[in-house]
Amino acid sequence: MPTIQQVAEAFSSHQFRDVYDFLHPQVEWTLVGAARLEGKEQVVYACEQSLVTLDRTTTQFLRFKTIPAADSVAIDTVAKYVDAKWQRSFVRSCDIYEFTEAT
Repeated sequence: MPTIQQVAEAFSSHQFRDVYDFLHPQVEWTLVGAARLEGKEQVVYACEQSLVTLDRTTTQFLRFKTIPAADSVAIDTVAKYVDAKWQRSFVRSCDIYEFTEAT
């Protein structure tokens, strides 16, 4: 069983399928400035859509700083994405994960 830090790092590095089993049925994911996803089904759907796009993209993490705590993990990243047309974009994110035991 992975640690909460390993689960958070996998999610933040786009290894979504590795963590689906660990998502709480009532997981919430706020995509700042875009949407709020509620429930495992919505989160998994969004992840799968992201993976379709990422399949045509090269990702390089220029920064990946993890700050673990007892029941939460914060991850600060800067990622460089290059698509099939060689268009580049840089995304900075700070992901905050809060963990509870499933009931």
